Amino acid sequence: QVQLVESGGGLVQAGGSLRLSCAASGSIFSIGTMGWYRQAPGKQRELVATITSGGSTNYVDSLKGRFTISRDNAKNTVYLQMNSLKPEDTAVYYCNAHRRVMDYWGKGTLVTVSS
Repeated sequence: QVQLVESGGGLVQAGGSLRLSCAASGSIFSIGTMGWYRQAPGKQRELVATITSGGSTNYVDSLKGRFTISRDNAKNTVYLQMNSLKPEDTAVYYCNAHRRVMDYWGKGTLVTVSS
């Protein structure tokens, strides 16, 4: 089992920045790709960005240039730096980790961007 705990969410004004963290614990050996997803009120969960264990990244096109995913394998932590935040970025942000054939999810951290 892998446990994921997100942190760093909160209330921020439009144009501001936040840095989310996701710490993995438990059976962390062989964790592969990790990523961030988000779910806005009334909408389906959507991909934000992913990063492989080797550091290759993938972003949803609409967020490229504003969001940056990074990973510290020594700390078993993945980060999401979010800049120039917009009210439409308001959502619960979830961390995901893929290990062997299983996907693991954190409980999410709420990001609210006020206009």
